[in-house]
Amino acid sequence: MKQSLFESRHKAEWEQFSLLLERLEHNRQASRAASFPSDYRRLCHHLALARERGYSSFLIDSLQQQVLRGHQQLYRHRSRLGAKALGFILADFPRLVREQWPFVLAAGLMFFGSLIGIALLVYLFPDLVYNLIPAEQVSEMQSMYDPDAGHLGRSAERAASEDWVMFGYYIMHNTGIAFQTFASGLLFGLGSAFFLFYNGLMIGAVAGHLTQIGYGQAFWSFVIGHGAFELSAIALAGAAGLQLGWALIAPRRLRRAEALRVAARKSVMLICGVMLFLLMAAFIEAYWSSMTAIAPIIKYLVGAALWFLVALYLLFAGRTRHAPE
Repeated sequence: MKQSLFESRHKAEWEQFSLLLERLEHNRQASRAASFPSDYRRLCHHLALARERGYSSFLIDSLQQQVLRGHQQLYRHRSRLGAKALGFILADFPRLVREQWPFVLAAGLMFFGSLIGIALLVYLFPDLVYNLIPAEQVSEMQSMYDPDAGHLGRSAERAASEDWVMFGYYIMHNTGIAFQTFASGLLFGLGSAFFLFYNGLMIGAVAGHLTQIGYGQAFWSFVIGHGAFELSAIALAGAAGLQLGWALIAPRRLRRAEALRVAARKSVMLICGVMLFLLMAAFIEAYWSSMTAIAPIIKYLVGAALWFLVALYLLFAGRTRHAPE
């Protein structure tokens, strides 16, 4: 193909790409920014063809300059995504938790209140556990935390599973609980409230029962580490669900659909942070909590430090104006 025909075919495309580059370089909204990677690849192909066919150095240099500028913009925008993700983790998520403190407080009281309350009742009245949990499940829990069993936090059939298998299992299991607690908030918040109470009762009943029969050290040394992230995540998922429910109950001057849409933006952002917490909880549970060679006192110290760090993160991260945006 002659150079003149090649230029006439693609000149409009190159000019359009040049205009898009100028808008991106000046940080303006580009209407076709989504197509930028494919446009960039096409320009690289055109440059390769021009070199292969021996077109004029003027055309090759011009295309090469656009490719270099495009390369800078392509990786600049990729790095922005990383910066935004880092900014969300280090600042935006904890700020959002503090901003939604009424829902976080309500969810925390429902979840941790029911957990602590039923744990004390089951410890004082041991037979109460069988009114909440079937005897078969109680027996399975006992086998998971039996100090003489040689494994922690895993049933007999899962005791030999590799850590990475359990890591995947914990992610799926905990994510299911969190999503259930969040999504049920669409039932005017009643679903989220129910699952907060329910999960608190189940966890508390198991804790009270295992402590009462003398398995407390095995149980508490196992859960204290990953519990900082896992239990906080369940409470925050409930807070996100309560926010959805409140938008339906009290939409203020908005229509309910519009109020729900506004509330959903923040609730979904909360859930993104919850997923991060659950990922960390699953990692700790699979690779740290289940280890039997570590002395319980070490696990208690590490667990206490993790609880402290989670509280410090949610209360103070992102308060300074230098936090990533």
